[in-house]
Amino acid sequence: MTKVTIVILNFNGKNFLEQFLPAMVTHSREVSLYVVDNCSSDDSVSFLNQTYPQIKLILLKENLGFCGGYNLALKQIQSTYYVLINSDVEVTHGWLDPVIDMMDQNVAIAAAQPKILSYHAKNKFEYAGAAGGLIDTLAYPFCRGRIFNSLEEDHGQYNDEVPVFWASGACLFIRAEPFHQMGGLDEDFFAHMEEIDLCWKLHRAGYLVYYQGKSTVYHVGGGTLSASNPRKTYLNFRNGLSLLWKHERFSKLIWKFPVRIILDWAAALHFLSLGSGIHAKAVLIAHLSFLRRIKHEFLKRASTAGMLNNFDVGNIYKGSVVLDYFLFGKKNIDQFKIKKSLK
Repeated sequence: MTKVTIVILNFNGKNFLEQFLPAMVTHSREVSLYVVDNCSSDDSVSFLNQTYPQIKLILLKENLGFCGGYNLALKQIQSTYYVLINSDVEVTHGWLDPVIDMMDQNVAIAAAQPKILSYHAKNKFEYAGAAGGLIDTLAYPFCRGRIFNSLEEDHGQYNDEVPVFWASGACLFIRAEPFHQMGGLDEDFFAHMEEIDLCWKLHRAGYLVYYQGKSTVYHVGGGTLSASNPRKTYLNFRNGLSLLWKHERFSKLIWKFPVRIILDWAAALHFLSLGSGIHAKAVLIAHLSFLRRIKHEFLKRASTAGMLNNFDVGNIYKGSVVLDYFLFGKKNIDQFKIKKSLK
């Protein structure tokens, strides 16, 4: 069995493969490297066959999304650790060792991520993961180094090794055994927030999730769905509801879920005020989609509870990141007094 296997999910990303595979190959020696092609219509596969014959290919017959693509591929790969990394990520010298060494030293750590900086502004943190993911009491995600669209500059303030709530799917280190134990990624999510769901399950199972600031990668972001695409908005808001419904105990859900709905509607109004009616519509469609499959959501919640009968997990911010950010103007993680406010 291979100890470390890097797995890149590709969908029509030949340009990213051309741009970022050279650094990946150079800085990832002595590990196994796979590209999983999600039924691309460009010439990604022929490019890989001609230019990188040493990279193993798994070809999927249809686009199964982020979740389905990885789930099917990882069933075929035997390894102690998987590193799931987006095709639009540039790795750096020595990026693997700090994270793997940390996980080797603490077997309770099931998932981890490196420092994720922006490829286009390399002195700033990148939206998808930044310096480790957190979540608030209503299941709104945010990060150290990134709160909504406020991105911090990297001054070494997060060159630490700390537990976090979720590790970014843009560059996710995960032990194979708990990944499969948890049933992999929830394919109902298709893409977006699936890694948060997985990390929440890991917490409920008693594992830890960590951030390692001694490793750095650079992420382009929006390689498959840009922030301007309303489908991204739809998936984020629909999956956010599913996340809260799936993992919060009912005694708290009865008040948290209505508050979450109201804040989502406030977000829709905010989109309208910015002239982004198409994104406001995406929020409402996301809610309708959740309601249409409410029976399925009940069943999935029950199934998860049957496997993980534990709702009390740590590293959840007890406040509301939405109110703190938009109402009280807190734009920097230091203003949140996170260490004092985590339960």
